[in-house]
Amino acid sequence: MKVILLQDVKGQGKKGELCNVSDGYARNFLLAKKLAVEADNAAMNELKNREAAAAHHKQEEINNAKAIAKQLEGKTVTISAKAGAGGKLFGSVTSKEIANQIKTELGVEIDKKKMNVADIKNFGEYTAEIKLYQGISAKITVKVTE
Repeated sequence: MKVILLQDVKGQGKKGELCNVSDGYARNFLLAKKLAVEADNAAMNELKNREAAAAHHKQEEINNAKAIAKQLEGKTVTISAKAGAGGKLFGSVTSKEIANQIKTELGVEIDKKKMNVADIKNFGEYTAEIKLYQGISAKITVKVTE
C-alpha cells in the first residue's frame, strides 16, 4: 500500500515522503496513529502542489540572493573608529558594525553571522566575504578610518 507520511517514521522515511509499506502495517499502525495518509489521487495531487510550492520558494530565495550579491559585489564600506594610544585602533571592528554600516550606506540588510571577515584591529582596507546562500557570496571592501 502506498502512503504519504505526515511525520517522520523511523525505518520508513521523513515527513512528506511517499512510501510503499505492507497493508497491515499501514492500516494498524501508520493510519491508526495518524502518522500517514493513504496515497489516493487527492493526496498525491496535494503532495505535488506542496513540492512545487517549495521549489518555487527556493528559486525565489536564490534569485533574491543573486540580486543582493550583484548589488554588494565590489562595493566599499567606510567605518570610522576611535583611535587609541599611538594611532592604533581602540578595540576592534566587528561584523555587527560592518553589517550596520552596510545597511546605512547601501540599504541592504545583512545577517552578521553570514559575514566572514578577519579580525580588524588596525586602520586600513580589508576584504569581507558575505555568504548569502549556498554557493552565492559577495566580496566587499571595508575601509577603517580614524
